[in-house]
Amino acid sequence: MTIVICPGYHPPELTIDFLKGLGRTPARSLSGASFLSQEIIYPADRYPPYSSLYLLTFLRQQLRIRQPDKDKVDPKLHPLLWIGFSAGVVAAIGAAHLWQAAGGTVKAVIAIDGWGVPLWGNFPIHRVSHDAFTHWSSALLGGGEDSFYADPTVQHLDLWRSPQQIWGYYIKSSQSKLSASQKLPNQYQRITASELLNCWLCQYDEGKIT
Repeated sequence: MTIVICPGYHPPELTIDFLKGLGRTPARSLSGASFLSQEIIYPADRYPPYSSLYLLTFLRQQLRIRQPDKDKVDPKLHPLLWIGFSAGVVAAIGAAHLWQAAGGTVKAVIAIDGWGVPLWGNFPIHRVSHDAFTHWSSALLGGGEDSFYADPTVQHLDLWRSPQQIWGYYIKSSQSKLSASQKLPNQYQRITASELLNCWLCQYDEGKIT
């Protein structure tokens, strides 16, 4: 499985900080748009962060580079997990639907501070928010499954820059498909954003890499 990282309008260095905050060490610079072997980072500083079509085109190019012996990318062979931040949530959810429509598997979409973005789909969707108001008001446009909001409230960019420092509440949804054996925290348990994100990555077969 490949993780597709969809940043928003911010310096690309913050995306490096985000991955480091998850314990994922960068293997290349953002100019290469790749971290380790599992991740592809959409260069939102060069293309519209909100564009699912630009994102999908870029994604296909990157996957094509990884399999030079093939003429085209077969979505069926590339299950994807999408992590979007801010405007990048728009691109992530749109591209995820297009990927699924093309026959590909969408493991999950994790929407970080995607305030005002409708989040619907027949795949798992998780919201992560920088405060309670953003979290509950966003849920009116699709609550998704298990989610998180920061408490105390933090700045929008801090949630992306330093997820390991952001404390808040994990909220288990009644729609959750996770089994008890998967050892996620209890409902409304306090946890850091990075700890919960890593729980989700482990759930979807992308264990933490240090």
